[in-house]
Amino acid sequence: RIINNGSIAAHSPRANSTPYTASKHAVTGLTKCVSLDGRPFDIVCGQIDIGNAVTALAVGMTQGGEPGMDVAHAGDAVAYMAGLPLEANVQFLTVMASKMPYIGRG
Repeated sequence: RIINNGSIAAHSPRANSTPYTASKHAVTGLTKCVSLDGRPFDIVCGQIDIGNAVTALAVGMTQGGEPGMDVAHAGDAVAYMAGLPLEANVQFLTVMASKMPYIGRG
């Protein structure tokens, strides 16, 4: 099982984030290709898109006014994905702060 770390940025980017956003679009393409190419070998691949988990790296965003969530929720989501048998897969899962702007960041 492979779980790729995507981002909400691939769906709704922030301003001035072109390299990051482009890389997360690439992760989504990678997830889809590995899922397809891995089938004959019983390799499953999914992606988690995390939005504003409060970590040492992301604390600046939440201090700037964007809502955040406890990083443990992202860990719980990954544990769920990883715990599935190989006959089941979560292709894409988004876990984010409930009040985070997702559609239309402006």
